[in-house]
Amino acid sequence: MPIVVNLDVMMAKRKISSGELAEKIGISPANLSILKTGKAKAIRFSTMEAICKALECQPGDILEYQSNQD
Repeated sequence: MPIVVNLDVMMAKRKISSGELAEKIGISPANLSILKTGKAKAIRFSTMEAICKALECQPGDILEYQSNQD
């Protein structure tokens, strides 16, 4: 998939655990794991807003487009 999720990178930069972030943004650790691994089919803007607020970042810091150059 050409959309890459860099949520784990931002979490490491901010030194925040999955459990702590999940609690701050109001989702389950299991759902956060699905987001982190890039297996989510969609993300709500409200969830993205909460993540960006908690990590003090922009959506572009979390999501990245990589074209397939096959």
